[in-house]
Amino acid sequence: MGVSAGTGEEQRYETALADVWTGLSRTVSRLDALAAEPERLAVDDEAVSVPRLQYALHEASELVLGLEPPPEREAIHAELLAALSDARDLTAALCTGVEREGPAFARPLVYEWRGALFRIRLAGLRLAEEPPLAPADPVELELPFHARAVLAVALVLAGATAVLAGAVAALWPLWATGFVLVAAACFVYRRP
Repeated sequence: MGVSAGTGEEQRYETALADVWTGLSRTVSRLDALAAEPERLAVDDEAVSVPRLQYALHEASELVLGLEPPPEREAIHAELLAALSDARDLTAALCTGVEREGPAFARPLVYEWRGALFRIRLAGLRLAEEPPLAPADPVELELPFHARAVLAVALVLAGATAVLAGAVAALWPLWATGFVLVAAACFVYRRP
């Protein structure tokens, strides 16, 4: 039975995930320590504990699979499931290979194994972050259409007056200013 993370139940999802993560973080830490020294996989004490750690990964993935994440966390939740599956499968491959061929078998797979363990930690950190906020409605900083239209008409009238006055008085700076005002009216009036 899964935990639903509907409107009022996101807190239950977070709590259930925190419970899973408590045991999972210890398992990942122990596997990380083994990955740092892969020759320990052949030591009897460690070789016995690795299948238990592999089972702990399997159990954690089953528990995470039973949780239903809130919509904004579905992608990260799926990432965690994939990372758990990869780490579990690589741990099994390493155990089997070391049993058959000895500790040298582990060396080429160690980086991939550590990468899978890192992906588990990364997904856990991303799930622990605050969910992203929904994008807010954009605030309209521009003038409403009717205000722009009024301003454009005022600029055109001022520009036409300046052009006419500059032409009558033979003052080229005045009629040039009029043209600039008419051009500015075009920019003000254009739609965003």
